Amino acid sequence: MERIVITGLGTVNAVSKNVDEYTAALKNGECGVGPISVFDTTGYRTHTGGEVKDFSPRSMIPKEFSLHRMSRADKMAFIAALEALTNAGLFPFPGELSADTGVIIGGGAGGMLQGEEFFKEYITNGPERIRFSLMAPLHCAASADHIAGKLGLFGPKTTFMTACSSSANAMGFAADLIRDGLCRVVVTGGTEPLSRITYAGFNSLRSVDPEYPKPFDKNRQGLSLGEGAGVLILESLSHAKERGANIVAEFLGYGVTCDAHHMTAPAPDAGGAARSMRAALADAGIDATRIDYINAHGTATPANDLVETAAIKAVLGKRAYDVPVSSTKSMIGHTLGAAGALEAVASILAMNGGFISPTIHHTEPDPECDLDYVTEGAREGAMDIFLSNSFAFGGNNTTVIIGRFTEKGVVNE
Repeated sequence: MERIVITGLGTVNAVSKNVDEYTAALKNGECGVGPISVFDTTGYRTHTGGEVKDFSPRSMIPKEFSLHRMSRADKMAFIAALEALTNAGLFPFPGELSADTGVIIGGGAGGMLQGEEFFKEYITNGPERIRFSLMAPLHCAASADHIAGKLGLFGPKTTFMTACSSSANAMGFAADLIRDGLCRVVVTGGTEPLSRITYAGFNSLRSVDPEYPKPFDKNRQGLSLGEGAGVLILESLSHAKERGANIVAEFLGYGVTCDAHHMTAPAPDAGGAARSMRAALADAGIDATRIDYINAHGTATPANDLVETAAIKAVLGKRAYDVPVSSTKSMIGHTLGAAGALEAVASILAMNGGFISPTIHHTEPDPECDLDYVTEGAREGAMDIFLSNSFAFGGNNTTVIIGRFTEKGVVNE
């Protein structure tokens, strides 16, 4: 079976606007959660989130590409895609690869923020005085449309919208396209903007923390919503070696399950989450003893952190206490459809940088969440294989496993 490697990474998020800044922020345990300015939060229970501050897409996107009809989510996705392709040595994009390159993006709110502005003006000024049209589609598919259309990529194009597991599912499907010989290269990942409707929804559920997210902490009160984009370039190993690409990691496997339990709450027996992790291990062809680090879903909601901790124990057994676990969401907030991709990018950067990123804001241990959550700050340490969880509303569970690239293959060593 064709091995699948990762040759480029790109990101925009609440603590960085490129992968170098992201690496530094992860090492320093920086917090990107703060007051929101993209819309007025008056009247909400909370007023904070992981916003991309000072976002200036025109200065980050070459002038040859029009920003017309691009939503905030589309612009973040396109910026991350250009960075990933540049790092992969594929920008400007070679025309001979166009038919063999796919675009698979996960997300949720898409052009919702622009839609909200449209209807706000409609309500305020009436239909006769609207100064602008609805410039961006509400669905997130537009991000994949812009990446494929502007770069001339003619392979498969798909958008995943499975809530918080969207971009993890996108990565898995992208890997399948390469395994099945349908693509040599796939641009994959996820994007998500902050929007009023999403913010109001989570506030109404009372699942947000008024200050900062505190994953696995005894006093955790909920998540902090965030925004951003993460993009990875997946490629067949044979093609990457043929063109002399710089390989940053290897995609080893993924698993997908469903709780079939509740629209918002995870199954309390942790069965779906554990099955997702076991399915990913089986797909990667390894057992749980090979996992060196877990990037947790780690939302900081009381139920999710308990269930994920239980699932990790069920899959890793006694070894669960020896494997570091951390939550990137403690730094950038919960980016929903983009979370899986942003966390995969973070973990690859940490793996190649020789450190484990921390779980910040953790001050008081929860007796029921008793694993090693890396709460003292970033930790020096090597890892060869990591597992990343994305557990979504509707009981959608996805786990991806990524490893350090070696010629022989880290799975075979």
